[in-house]
Amino acid sequence: VRGYLEHLDELRGELEPGSFDVVVSNCVLNLSPDKPAVLAHVHELLADGGEFYFSDVYADRRVPTELQRDRVLWGECLSGALYWRDFEQMARAAGFADPRMVKSKPISVNNDLLERRVGHLEFASLTYRLFKLPPGELEPGAEDYGDAVVYKGTIEAHPQRWDLDARHRMWTGKALAVSRNTYTTLRASRFGEHFELIGGGKTHFGPFADDSDGSLIADRFAARD
Repeated sequence: VRGYLEHLDELRGELEPGSFDVVVSNCVLNLSPDKPAVLAHVHELLADGGEFYFSDVYADRRVPTELQRDRVLWGECLSGALYWRDFEQMARAAGFADPRMVKSKPISVNNDLLERRVGHLEFASLTYRLFKLPPGELEPGAEDYGDAVVYKGTIEAHPQRWDLDARHRMWTGKALAVSRNTYTTLRASRFGEHFELIGGGKTHFGPFADDSDGSLIADRFAARD
């Protein structure tokens, strides 16, 4: 199937809405001139509980307009980089209510000329999971309802542990307290069968200690190997 990411809706008949469990991408969204359209179309293609799993280049602040027009920086996948907070807002607007960063790696600009052009901008490669969940299933933030999960060790190639995202490492056989949003995401996704889900109650215990302020991601831009 051939087409443009921004016009996936034109491929209906070959790509049916709600028919995909997983969509995978690597450094493609960065080069799209209409990123909201790409996210919206991927969301439409995914079945309920489906996942958009992808890596791309992001910036620690908004890239100035003059740099966005720089052809050399565009070819280096830098000028098309979104400020990560803007990306997460864009993902939520497309229907992915709870973007989850899985891993990250700072990107060094190993060219004196390009380094002078980008100035104080910092870039990183971030991998995200975006889950399509039914409207109204998620809380606006991380809330504590006393939920917990136990990983069964049954995901292929992950018998000892499995990482949902950068904040949640699940060890086989060990109960892990999670927010209601994490509990709901696991229950509704293809990963649900690999967990014992404990909870689902209605008693609210207040906010869940989580990375809701985005500090974990912000720190990744400053990290160096």
